[in-house]
Amino acid sequence: MPSNTQKIVAITGASSGVGAAAGRLLAQRGAAVVLGARRADHLERLVADIRDSGGIAVACPTDVTRLDDVRRLADRAVEEFGRLDVLVNNAGVSKIGPIADLDVEGWSAMIDVNLRGVLHGIAAALPIFRRQGHGHFVTTVSTAGLKIVPDLGVYAATKNAVRTVLEALRQESTDGAIRTTAISPGFVNTDLDSSIDDPALRDRIRGSMNDFGLDPEAVAEAMVFAIEAPADVEIGELTIRPSVQD
Repeated sequence: MPSNTQKIVAITGASSGVGAAAGRLLAQRGAAVVLGARRADHLERLVADIRDSGGIAVACPTDVTRLDDVRRLADRAVEEFGRLDVLVNNAGVSKIGPIADLDVEGWSAMIDVNLRGVLHGIAAALPIFRRQGHGHFVTTVSTAGLKIVPDLGVYAATKNAVRTVLEALRQESTDGAIRTTAISPGFVNTDLDSSIDDPALRDRIRGSMNDFGLDPEAVAEAMVFAIEAPADVEIGELTIRPSVQD
């Protein structure tokens, strides 16, 4: 069992990219991590890697569009380690394209994962945090919501909706028990582009990721910085982007 000073962290979207990098880095820094994602085989390999390096990790297959799955992830942390200190809401999809394409299915997917998935995380973890008297939501948002550009309109809308929810939760939680942090990355070299259906747009985004995208570890470092802040310090939002990004 981890000590009282070790963080117990559950992470959604943990099978690759920023989520996997955060799991590795947090485990290296002594946290016990409960890793959730849809790709169970990826999770098991990541857990094995962390354990082989001396870290503490468990896998919990999770589809954030299903509230019961996210509740199971949060509950798994409590069952394994006695509590849950941090929930990292990181799962996301990027079904981007011009609004005129009328990709209603893609819009729904982004709403379900990017927005509803975060709400499910809050619904799953907030009761635990309240019972404990402490808890921290760390959520991956995006610079897409800070600078609105063509093709990313609905994606940015989901991210700005999350930003609004987090700010409301922060204002509703000024008793010091619940902390919220929004991490807004710019281009990061992950496989998020794989969810883009339009081949030309997917190739353009992949090219930008390859040319100047941040390593996922850079975003993970920002998450760790917020998580390791003193209990009476709330880091509300961090923006991290490549220095050459517009």
